[in-house]
Amino acid sequence: MPIDSAAFKEALRGWASGVTVVTSRAGKRVHGMTVSAFSSVSAEPPLVLVCANRASLTHGVIEDGGVFAVNILAEHQQDVSQLFASSELEDSRLERVGWTEGKTGAPLIDEALASLECRVASAHHEGSHTIYIGQVEAVHTTDATPLLYYDGGYRSFGCDD
Repeated sequence: MPIDSAAFKEALRGWASGVTVVTSRAGKRVHGMTVSAFSSVSAEPPLVLVCANRASLTHGVIEDGGVFAVNILAEHQQDVSQLFASSELEDSRLERVGWTEGKTGAPLIDEALASLECRVASAHHEGSHTIYIGQVEAVHTTDATPLLYYDGGYRSFGCDD
């Protein structure tokens, strides 16, 4: 018997991770959302995965456009993460941050630690989400420090150089 969702979420609070905003384009529609379920899959060929809730607007844009960008946020971009996680401004998120159009057409968020431009290689429906496997077509990196998320809050490395 599966555990309840509250116990599952409580256990996952112990998983420290970077913070990403996944963006996409389908024609004139652009959209993005904060995503915690992101991982590399393969170096040869370069593949990543993201999990998108099928109820989100961004899911439909990825599905229709067949492209997405994973924007790995820098430490100073906590406000960007919060903006893209909120449903309050869902239709106007990208109007509130600086971004450029990438090679695939997906928005690349300014000052991100890294952005990976992807074409959808496959999609797998599981539970309430779709697991998108993306073929990485371009990468953009900076020298910033990553934004981290752990135990329900944003964190930093806390290292002295």
